[in-house]
Amino acid sequence: MRQSTRSAAILAGGLASRFGGTDKGALLVDGRTIFDRQVAELSSLTGDVLVVRATDVVRDGGTQSPGPRVVTDLVPGCGPLGGLHAALLEARGDTVFVIACDMPYVTAPFIAYLFSLAGEVDIVVPETERGYHPLCAVYTRGCLEPVAARLAGRRLAMRDLVAAMRTRVVTAEEIDRFGDRYRLLANVNTPAEHAGLEALQGHEL
Repeated sequence: MRQSTRSAAILAGGLASRFGGTDKGALLVDGRTIFDRQVAELSSLTGDVLVVRATDVVRDGGTQSPGPRVVTDLVPGCGPLGGLHAALLEARGDTVFVIACDMPYVTAPFIAYLFSLAGEVDIVVPETERGYHPLCAVYTRGCLEPVAARLAGRRLAMRDLVAAMRTRVVTAEEIDRFGDRYRLLANVNTPAEHAGLEALQGHEL
């Protein structure tokens, strides 16, 4: 797949209520903000990196790079599905890697592998014993109309979209080729989970 067909979107979400309103992208992991870590990995794969926010309030996500474009959900109040919709509409590429703003360890080689699998399907999504990881997945423009229809019907579950589309599931064994799956797909929903990342520091990718 040509690099020019790729885009990437960081779903920055809303108020992070479980984190007291703190912008999770600004959290430090290994001395760098999650935002900066993500932008560095994504920028090595595409020149079109977006930050999708639930509102038009732009918060500080750390050291802001000039590259990412900030866009806003066009259908507000719909969670990650609304963010995916905005990403697909605003992306310059035909294939978009979407990542939650609280995943510090996803690497460029793993993302490139997901992109490489998108030729004949609509979605490429990792799956572990915890289920699908739709906020670390690749979506093509073929998803745009189905996503819009689901938003209109308030059917917002990402897993239902994954189940309904032509989907390439990336197995746990495939994920482990790129590092410990628990570290690679780790996210930070609460202060306790942020503190728990210290337990992963010694795991090599």
